Amino acid sequence: MNKIKRYILFSIIIFSAGSCKKFLEVTPQGAITEANVSTADKVDGLVLAAYAWLPHEGTINARMSPWLADIKSDDSYKGGGGIGDQLPWYQWEVFSLNNAATGNNDGIWYAEYEGVSRCNHALTALNSLNESDYPLKQQRIAEVRFLRGYFFLNLKRWYKWIPYFDETVSVDDIKKVPNRPDGATNDLAIWQNIYNDFEAAAKDLPEKQDEVGRATKYAAQALMLECLMWMAYEQDMSNKVVNINKETLTKALPIADGIINSGKYSLAPDYAINFLFDYDNKSPESIFEWQYSHSDGTPNGNLNGGTALNEPWWPPYFSCCDFHKASYNMVNAFKTDAKGIPMFDDFNEEEITDKNKKTYFSNNKWDPRISHTVAIPGLPWKYQQNLLFDSSGSRDPANYGYFNSLKENVESNSPGLVNLFWMWNSKNEIAIRYDRVLLQKAEILIRLGRELEALPIINSIRQRAANSTGRLKFANGALTLPYNISLYQNGVNCNWTNEFAWKALMFENRLEFAMEGVRWYDLVRWGIAASTLNAYFAKEYPRGRSWLKDGKFTPGRDEFMPIPQPQMNYSFGVYKQNPGY
Repeated sequence: MNKIKRYILFSIIIFSAGSCKKFLEVTPQGAITEANVSTADKVDGLVLAAYAWLPHEGTINARMSPWLADIKSDDSYKGGGGIGDQLPWYQWEVFSLNNAATGNNDGIWYAEYEGVSRCNHALTALNSLNESDYPLKQQRIAEVRFLRGYFFLNLKRWYKWIPYFDETVSVDDIKKVPNRPDGATNDLAIWQNIYNDFEAAAKDLPEKQDEVGRATKYAAQALMLECLMWMAYEQDMSNKVVNINKETLTKALPIADGIINSGKYSLAPDYAINFLFDYDNKSPESIFEWQYSHSDGTPNGNLNGGTALNEPWWPPYFSCCDFHKASYNMVNAFKTDAKGIPMFDDFNEEEITDKNKKTYFSNNKWDPRISHTVAIPGLPWKYQQNLLFDSSGSRDPANYGYFNSLKENVESNSPGLVNLFWMWNSKNEIAIRYDRVLLQKAEILIRLGRELEALPIINSIRQRAANSTGRLKFANGALTLPYNISLYQNGVNCNWTNEFAWKALMFENRLEFAMEGVRWYDLVRWGIAASTLNAYFAKEYPRGRSWLKDGKFTPGRDEFMPIPQPQMNYSFGVYKQNPGY
C-alpha cells in the first residue's frame, strides 16, 4: 500500500563514475523517505496530503463521488450520451448486469485505499515525534484518524466486507488481512473499528478550527453517529436486516444531542445557501466541507473532478456531459396534496409525458425543494432569472428525460466554473450537514417509540423548506411553481402514529437530500432496497424507460458492490467475494 511516494516529486540524480561501494553508500538527493518527513517541520505535509486526497480520491472513474450512489437508487438515471456512454454505470444501475469485473468499480477501491495509505503514513510519522517538539501532535493524529475513518466509511458502505488495518500493520502484513474473517457472523467488528477512529478523533479535536477545512470534534461526532445508524440495523450474512438494535440507537441519541445542543450549528435560513458558490464555508449548517479552489496559482485550480460530467449539454452555457439525471419518480416525490404534505403512497401514479410536461407542473402543488434540486425546462437555471433552462440541454431525452441535477452545479456565469470541455467547478461540497444530524435524531426517536418528540424536528426541516422560496422566482417576481408545503399537525392534517411518523421520516430524508447520494445508502441501511428498487423498475420500464428492462434487484446480493475482480486476484485467496457474485 506504499503508494504515497508516487505522488511526491522525485529529483533524478545521475551519479558520476566511482566504485560500487561508494555509490551504494551515497544517500540519493531529492528522495523522500519515511525518516526525512518524520520531523516537526515537515510532518504536516503528510497530514495535508491526506486531506488533499479526501475531496478528490482520483479521477471521475476512480473515486466514491456521492452521485454515483444516486444512480443505484430511484433518485436518478445515469444519463450521458446513451446506455453505452460509461456502460459500467448502466450495469450498476440495473443491478442484473453488474459483476465483479464491471468497469469503474476497481478505481473506487484503489482510490479509497490510497487515502487510507496516506493516513497511515502520516500516523506513523506523527507517532514517532515527541509532543515537546511538535505540540500539535495529538490534534493532528486526531485529524488523520478522522480522515482514515472517512475513507473506510466510504468503503464500508459501498462494499460491506473490506479489510481494515491501521498504521501498525506492516506493508507485508497488509496483504494477509482478510476482508471477511473466517467464522464471521456479521460485519459489526468492521463497523466498530471505523467507529473507534471517529471516537478517538472526537476526543482530541477542537470544537472549532482556525483553518477552514480541518476536521472538528463535531465532524467526528457526526460520523460516529453515522456509524451507529448503520450498526443499529443489524444485517445477517445475506445482507438482510434482522434486528434494529435499540441499545445502539440509545447510544447514538446523546451524540446527536451533543452536536445539536452545542450551539455551533443551525439550519440555514434559505435551503439554497447550502448549494451556492458564494456561500462556501459560510452556511450555518456546514459541519464539514470539502474544499475546492480556483485562481490559486495553479493552471486550473483545485477543482471538483467528481461532478465534472453533470452539467447539461447546453451550449454556450455548458459543454458537457449531462450525467446524473433526475428520475421522473423522484420529481414526482416532491408533489404535495391539498393539505401540503407528501403523497406517500400515490405520488407516482400520474405520469410525466412529452405531451403533458408543460402543464404538469402548473397543475400540481410542489414542495419548494424541487426547484433547488432539479433543473426543469422553462424555469431559471440555478436561480438565474435571466437564464431559463430549456430542453435542448438534455443530451438524450428519449432515454433520460429532461430534468437535470442542480445542487452540485453552479451558475452559468459563476467565477468558480472552469470549462475544460468537461465542466469543472470549485464550489465546495458540504459533506456533513446539520440537517442530516437533525433527521438522524428524529429517526432514532421514532424507532424508540418516541415519535411525538420527533415531530417538531421534522417540522423544523419542513419550515425551512417553506421559507426557501425567495430565490425561486421569475424576473417578474412570480413564483416559478405553485408551492404548497405544510407542517405536520397531529389530528389536523395527519394522525401522527408511529407508522405514519416513520413514513414521514423516510420521505423527509428523500426530499431533503435528493440527488446527494444519500438515498441509496438509506434504502440499504433500512433494509428496503429490494422492494423499493423492484417497484421502481416495474413502474419506470412501461413508462418509456426501455433501457431499464434489465432492472432487477436481487436481495442478498445487490445491496453492496462486488469486491473488484482485480483485488480478488491480487489477494491470492485472502479475500472472499461478496454473496451472489
